[in-house]
Amino acid sequence: MDKFNMDKFKSKKKNYIRLPMIVSGDIIDYKNISLISRFISEQGKILARETNNLTLKQQRYLTIAIKKARILSLLTFKNK
Repeated sequence: MDKFNMDKFKSKKKNYIRLPMIVSGDIIDYKNISLISRFISEQGKILARETNNLTLKQQRYLTIAIKKARILSLLTFKNK
C-alpha cells in the first residue's frame, strides 16, 4: 500500500466540543447547579470524560454530585 491509502486506516478520533475545565476555585458539589448543568447533555445524560476534558477524579466527583442532585430533585432525570 502506498502512503495515500494509509490515511484511511489511521485511527479516527471524534471531534468533541471542548468545555472549559473546572478551575481550582470551582467546587464540585450537588448544590452547585450552574456548574453541574454544564456537564449534562440535552437529554439529561452525564457527558463522557473525553467530552468534558476532566480528570478521572473530577469525573467521579461530578457523577456523584449529579446523582445526588437528581435524587434531591434539583436536576431532572430526563429532559424531554
